[in-house]
Amino acid sequence: MKRYCQTLTLVDDEKLVAQYLEAHRHVWPEIIEGQHQVGILSMEIYCLGKTLFMICDTIDDFDWERDMACLATLPRQAEWEAYVAQFQGCAADAPSSAKWHLMNKIFDSEQ
Repeated sequence: MKRYCQTLTLVDDEKLVAQYLEAHRHVWPEIIEGQHQVGILSMEIYCLGKTLFMICDTIDDFDWERDMACLATLPRQAEWEAYVAQFQGCAADAPSSAKWHLMNKIFDSEQ
């Protein structure tokens, strides 16, 4: 299994942050199905104020660039990305890499 961690800063508007959080309480089933289809085993998003932190666990042969590009073509994915873009302060057609920033692991207590 591979693990990817990313961060994103939402727009500085408490109402929009609340709407973003609410949207993620009701993620469309096609979005979750698409994630599983491309090899994302699980995805978690944590929030502190307007800062988000995502943990994404994937299959071993997951390739971030290739598989995220594939995900973008799946049913309702573009619609979902356009919807959440208003909270992320980016263009509706912005790719994931323009919003979310991959992080580097700097510590692991198990290693």
